[in-house]
Amino acid sequence: MLSNSFRRVFNKAKPSVIPELIIIGLGNPGSKYNQTRHNLGFMCVNHLSNVYSISLTDRRRYTILGDGKIENIPVILAKPRTFVNGSGDAALYLTTRYQVTPKNLLVIYDDLNLPLGKIRLRTKGSSGGHNGLKSISNALGSNEFPRVRIGIGQPSEVATQVDYVLDTFSPKEQEIIDGQIQLVEHVIKIILTNGISNAMNKFN
Repeated sequence: MLSNSFRRVFNKAKPSVIPELIIIGLGNPGSKYNQTRHNLGFMCVNHLSNVYSISLTDRRRYTILGDGKIENIPVILAKPRTFVNGSGDAALYLTTRYQVTPKNLLVIYDDLNLPLGKIRLRTKGSSGGHNGLKSISNALGSNEFPRVRIGIGQPSEVATQVDYVLDTFSPKEQEIIDGQIQLVEHVIKIILTNGISNAMNKFN
């Protein structure tokens, strides 16, 4: 977690970029996890990075990030450098550095409780058993941050949840997910231009 001295430093320093939205995708660092189900948030951020030429080259202790614009609106893209269970460190760093509230933090993550490829938007809520969300809520002292949940479905009876989320998508599943990653891009454009309530009405 960030120390109080870190918070004081960031609170005093005016950020060079004032983002409308900090978009943080959850996942595990390291090449062995690149295409696993639990890294779906990373996949979405990588897609946004490629489409909008936002380089993820600013490496900090808790996160790798980049700043740019989507629909001509300033945003920050971020991927934590911790494992999913420690995502709160990155969230706290980002909200403190850019002097924004949790409501300016959009979290994208995989969800076992939704069918494969199903998307749900929320402005706040419980972790739903997702350890990354739990870590962020604990770090920020709030669950009032928007999130995009992307369904990955449930494991078969012979697979554990841990094995399932750390496994890769089948080719057929990946085809569905690729389409939904593009849909997430569209969702984010609506959030930025028309607000999250309009996006929820359109996509939920």
